Amino acid sequence: MTPSQLDSDGRLRHLLTLDGLPRATLLQLLDRAGQIRDAAVGRVGKRNVLAGTAVCTLFFEPSTRTRSSFTLAAQRLGADVLNFDASTSSTRKGETARDTMRNLEAMGVRGFVVRHPEDGAVERLAEAAGEGTALVNAGDGRSAHPTQGLLDMLTLRQAKGSDFSRLKVAIVGDVRHSRVARSDLHALRTLGVGEIRVCGPKSLLPEDDILEGCVVGEDFDALLEGADALMMLRLQRERMEEGLVASLDGYHQQYGLTAERLRRAAADAVVLHPGPINRGVEVTDEVADGPQSWVLRQVANGVAVRMAVLETLLG
Repeated sequence: MTPSQLDSDGRLRHLLTLDGLPRATLLQLLDRAGQIRDAAVGRVGKRNVLAGTAVCTLFFEPSTRTRSSFTLAAQRLGADVLNFDASTSSTRKGETARDTMRNLEAMGVRGFVVRHPEDGAVERLAEAAGEGTALVNAGDGRSAHPTQGLLDMLTLRQAKGSDFSRLKVAIVGDVRHSRVARSDLHALRTLGVGEIRVCGPKSLLPEDDILEGCVVGEDFDALLEGADALMMLRLQRERMEEGLVASLDGYHQQYGLTAERLRRAAADAVVLHPGPINRGVEVTDEVADGPQSWVLRQVANGVAVRMAVLETLLG
């Protein structure tokens, strides 16, 4: 557990990672997200618990789903939202991320949702934050994407119930470079999942101890057998440029999820994907748009989870 994430009383001060997050805290966030899901998807009016509170989406990397989801979450809690785009900001003039944050703090911003390409960047900002300021990691380097991990767990719980001990969950694809996979792995372990299977080409599997205790292999068809949930990861095209993947067609032949392949999994298996989907690479159209795809449910759950996180930290 990173030292700056919890306060001296064990309460959540920032959300930086799911690694070491207490089970009780994780469950409280999931429970709260489930309770306010109707407000998240616009079925009921704003909650206004953050009326008068300023929240900034401080993004040093491009994003569509995550930024939009956090913006909606903050707005549906009644917060004032400031969207910061590094490409059009003073960072282009040499201003550091820390100075950017401290200047916005001086304007009265209390919450920062930060996406950054460097590992550990959000934690460093949290350590520099003033009293009463809360940071949420919206993805840093290859390290963590905690709210994506939470929304994946909420989706899995909706699909399969709260007892994860009987589940076999497969994570497939570019695990080495995926902050989503790391957050999912931490959360699945905390929630006591029965079996974690990890599958991908050797060049895309991590070399550290993050896979300890997992069933790991390169044979997708074998690891699919009887799986209850499949978490398909986006293949970043730069992996081809780095020589880690020979071709997109070859990757799809070995690791792409087709309707025929999906029949190897449990009959009621669910398919998840953090997006954006490379159709015809990680999954086919038939799977992405099929009855076992819970991808759009993940997107909707993202707003609920992010409302729960912002409410917990700033409410």
